[in-house]
Amino acid sequence: MSVQPAPAPTSSAPRERRREGTAVPEPHTTPARVLAVLRIATGLLFLWAFLDKTLGLGYATPTESAWVNGGAPAAGYLGGVSAGPLQSTFNGWAGAVWVDFAYMAGMLGLGVALVAGIGLRLAAAGGTVMMLMLWTAEWPVARVLADGSPTMSPNPVVDAHVVYALVMVAMAVCAAGRTWGLGRAWERAPLVRHHAWLR
Repeated sequence: MSVQPAPAPTSSAPRERRREGTAVPEPHTTPARVLAVLRIATGLLFLWAFLDKTLGLGYATPTESAWVNGGAPAAGYLGGVSAGPLQSTFNGWAGAVWVDFAYMAGMLGLGVALVAGIGLRLAAAGGTVMMLMLWTAEWPVARVLADGSPTMSPNPVVDAHVVYALVMVAMAVCAAGRTWGLGRAWERAPLVRHHAWLR
């Protein structure tokens, strides 16, 4: 009696995932849904910041300081930087129109991308740069501010900006926009199919 060799196992993963070589959770599984909730929640953080600074909803931004009322959304933050090697640079940028526009465009872009689940690679790259700039402005490694008072930094390296950047990178790597988002439709768009970096 001859023994037939067992057939080689075949992967049930879609061809696209095998080609990319990434561990993307199947849509509508618990891991994919958890990532989708994290993605949307993170996006809502950025969207809320954009709306509050634009309209002055009375939480972090009073109505009279709203962007629509002539306020400078990034001026208070940059003007308050009092530690780090770029302190004078950030202080000098406070109130500059181009800085306010870049800051608000970044908040809106990250919020829309994360909530909708589109352009997550772009969001991860741009968001990481933005979080690095904000981390540098906070400069959590400092123990004292320019006036000699303690910074009260809870961690000299990992703060919320680092965590947000890591979350955005994880969303892009795991294609988290495919669950409860427009990621699949976005990936099928002709321009995006020809330029994978737009995913």
